[in-house]
Amino acid sequence: MEYANESEVMEASGLVDGLVSTLNGVLFGQEELVEAVVMGVLARGHLLLEGLPGLGKTELVKGLSKALELESKRVQFTPDLLPGDITGNPMLQEVDGRREFVFQEGPIFGNVILADEINRASPKTQAALLEAMQERRVTVMGESHVLPSPFFVLATQNPIELEGTYPLPEAQLDRFLFKLEVRKNSVEALEKIVNQRELGVEPKVEKVMSGRELERVMEVVRRVYFPEVVGNYVARLVDATHGNSAIKFGASPRAALSMVSAAKARAVIGGRGNASFEDVKAVAPWVLRHRVVLDYGAKVEGVTSDSAVAQLLDEVPLQVSGTPRVMSAN
Repeated sequence: MEYANESEVMEASGLVDGLVSTLNGVLFGQEELVEAVVMGVLARGHLLLEGLPGLGKTELVKGLSKALELESKRVQFTPDLLPGDITGNPMLQEVDGRREFVFQEGPIFGNVILADEINRASPKTQAALLEAMQERRVTVMGESHVLPSPFFVLATQNPIELEGTYPLPEAQLDRFLFKLEVRKNSVEALEKIVNQRELGVEPKVEKVMSGRELERVMEVVRRVYFPEVVGNYVARLVDATHGNSAIKFGASPRAALSMVSAAKARAVIGGRGNASFEDVKAVAPWVLRHRVVLDYGAKVEGVTSDSAVAQLLDEVPLQVSGTPRVMSAN
């Protein structure tokens, strides 16, 4: 594979800076969250945003689709939502004088899919997204339908302690590149909201880059140099999730690949053509927190997914004896 050169990386980084700046004007005081969302998009991943209602999760997703001028669709997940309400259904229509079933696309056929309050729907309906998120297609009555490109699912969920929520199954969680927490606003951010926003009026968002430019930036991210020694660290970090006493079930190989893609995206945001240990350590909590299942005893003792991942990052060395030092692609 031909690695991205310096001029390509700098051009991509400039476009991304504009996107980050625009989204920071949509969601005040959430700079880390905004950068993580952009990072996930550049890595071609799906994102799960968790937080209490009213913190701006939906506005952020809508702002992203407007800034990228992509077709966005919204699905409000409720307990009575059916799988066909998402994927679409065959409808009996008259074609050339005959009555036959014609597939009618559901809201999943878009570029940016906002799955709002995903954990309020039943597990059966949640599972309707599995094939779409992994294969970028849906199958209805034995017939496959390819989804548009690019395709992202940005799902919001309420904390599982809230009434009327269903926890997402592990297989569903593993399809999300990141799980990001949307925290409450600071006093400074609330002051900006009060002074610059009106209830029921959406913020104006200008287009930052076209879909074609986004595809070009994502291709630059894919061609970022990823040193073998950093890849060795990723492998050892994911393997360590299976040998930790607090963790009952560890992360999958998909987590390792997700970490690589996310680290490359972070490198491009920083204007660098090669990923580093620091990139991996920065994205690892977002990649792993929803992919490790804690032991019950550890939960009783107050261990959380975040604290377990933080412990792994402290314990797993960056390099082991005999591995070469990091080399740049340039």
